[in-house]
Amino acid sequence: MAEANRRAGRGGQGTSAIQQNGTGGRGHAERGEDTGDEDEMESQSHQGGSSGVPEEDDDPAQRRLIRHQYRELINAVQQDREDILCPSSNKLTEVLVQADKLFVNVRQAREAALDAQFLVLATDLGKEKSTQLQADGSSFDPSVYTEHLLTFMGLNRLEDEDSDEEGASGGYLPQDAWQRLGLKVQDCFRTAPSFHFMLGSFMAEPPPPRQRVERQRKAPSKDVKRIMPTQVKKMDETHQEATEKEVERVLGYLQQYHEADPPISYFEFVIDPKSFSRTVENIFHVSFLIRDGLARIYQETDKLPYIAPVDPGEGEAGGSSSRQQCVISLSQANWKEIIQAFDITQAMISEPSSCTPVE
Repeated sequence: MAEANRRAGRGGQGTSAIQQNGTGGRGHAERGEDTGDEDEMESQSHQGGSSGVPEEDDDPAQRRLIRHQYRELINAVQQDREDILCPSSNKLTEVLVQADKLFVNVRQAREAALDAQFLVLATDLGKEKSTQLQADGSSFDPSVYTEHLLTFMGLNRLEDEDSDEEGASGGYLPQDAWQRLGLKVQDCFRTAPSFHFMLGSFMAEPPPPRQRVERQRKAPSKDVKRIMPTQVKKMDETHQEATEKEVERVLGYLQQYHEADPPISYFEFVIDPKSFSRTVENIFHVSFLIRDGLARIYQETDKLPYIAPVDPGEGEAGGSSSRQQCVISLSQANWKEIIQAFDITQAMISEPSSCTPVE
């Protein structure tokens, strides 16, 4: 019973010593007194009897050295608190490595309590240091992103804007800049397409018909009269009158040539060997003669088209039911072939400026 009471008393003294070691503001004199008390307690423990710990792990000098190193480590952490909290400092990692080396030789509860005290202090410092970190992931600077993007795409700022070197576009980016960026980001878009029915769900109902809203049409006002520009009217009338006069002039040439030497070849009559545009105009004016029944086109035994004027009495007897119209396609190559085939050297229909009026 006496031995048990002494052990209980030593346990109480050890607990008070551990609590005193946990305070961070003690002086060196107090630590010296505690160390002396602990050494005295250890000597009493050895004198009282065996503590049940192996001899190699129950060396008093080794135990005192480990406790002394723990106290120095805790004191150093408290003194270098500002340096440890600096974001660019790795001193917290260094003291944790030292504590891990000391913990390898911990064998008694008093040493484990010092290790726990250091662990609490290091945890508080780690928590405070983590709160000082600034996460810039949420902020986005477009200018910085643009600079990184242009650098990746191969921007060369040393080239002039007017350089014509091969592989450069305006002296800034190479021709394969966008292809390079596309190859880099294509892996980020390899997503499976979403599944959906082409015709919707199986129990689909037709959508309700939309009601048509009839718009009220504005009744045209009788008072408002559309007035065309006077210049346009004069232009249309002048063009129409010029066409009618040209058709009458072509009809006069046709009647004159038919009376002198019939029959008249259609191609020889309309072809102008010196002007393709005049040839097209002649065909255009002759078409009005055919439409109005003032001239007719027929074929002879050689299967070539001929043209002849129609007498007024003959045109009224035949009527419009006997006339037929067709579309003629003429290119410059065909125009030259016709000139060579018929040996046309002079136009039968002269130009309006150089022609003489036909009586």
